[in-house]
Amino acid sequence: MSSHTEASGLASAKVSLTTHPLWRIRLTRDAPRYLLSALSLAGIAASARFALAPPIPTLPKTSLLAPVPADRAAEGYAVLFARRYLTWNAAEPQASERSLEPFLGAGMESGAGIQLPATGEQHVEWAEVVQAREPARGEHMFTVAVQTDTGGLQYLTVGVTRTHDGSLALSGYPALVGSPTAVGAQSPQRLREVNDPTLTVVSQRVLRNYLAASPSELAADLASGAHVALPTYALSLETVERLDWSTDGSSVLAVVQARDGRGVHYTLAYEVEVERTQGRWEVSAVQMDPDA
Repeated sequence: MSSHTEASGLASAKVSLTTHPLWRIRLTRDAPRYLLSALSLAGIAASARFALAPPIPTLPKTSLLAPVPADRAAEGYAVLFARRYLTWNAAEPQASERSLEPFLGAGMESGAGIQLPATGEQHVEWAEVVQAREPARGEHMFTVAVQTDTGGLQYLTVGVTRTHDGSLALSGYPALVGSPTAVGAQSPQRLREVNDPTLTVVSQRVLRNYLAASPSELAADLASGAHVALPTYALSLETVERLDWSTDGSSVLAVVQARDGRGVHYTLAYEVEVERTQGRWEVSAVQMDPDA
């Protein structure tokens, strides 16, 4: 019986042969080599790209364009120091030293290093920050314009820093410097003249009522939701010298002649933001945004 079983098992065994295209066999066999070659070429190309034109690191736009945050307290501190520093009376040298004592630390001389002459005095008429920079986080360098009665207009740089507890302190001695770079007024670029008679009439009327500080008359030409802050000092519009479109076409730029109640004449420039609503021109702002 076992011999019969073995014979039937041998008889039932089958061998099958399948055929494949030669190109498929070659591709299957050579695929790893092709892949490795492609990766190698890609690596060589990338290396050449970085060697010939390496990437230039750039800072995010926000870090480049963001303005230095204003520190009004530090500005006021610098102005107060500048006023006291440049105010002195040779007949009362101790008074000058006492006024500066709150600003000075152990590392600065008495009176911030000022040695007064035998005679004379100087008083500050006004002082104002005209330039600010931030050498490091929490450190400010202010340029303060100081008008004095005997020394004329002077410019003083004052370094102010925030201590670990948030207090204000001088970061060193001040420096007398030159004025920030400035040039004369620049002529405006050539703009497109307003040729719409209706818009011209509306602009003139708006400027007349605006300068006269007449809110009820002005309201007739304002767009819905417009918020305009009227001048605190009323003027009379005499003439509109020029009326041009702004570069983006959203407002008109006017140069006008105006007069105040005392007879003083002014040449003034205003930007009037306009929009066309249901066939008529309306004004949404004049020169400034009072809510900003």
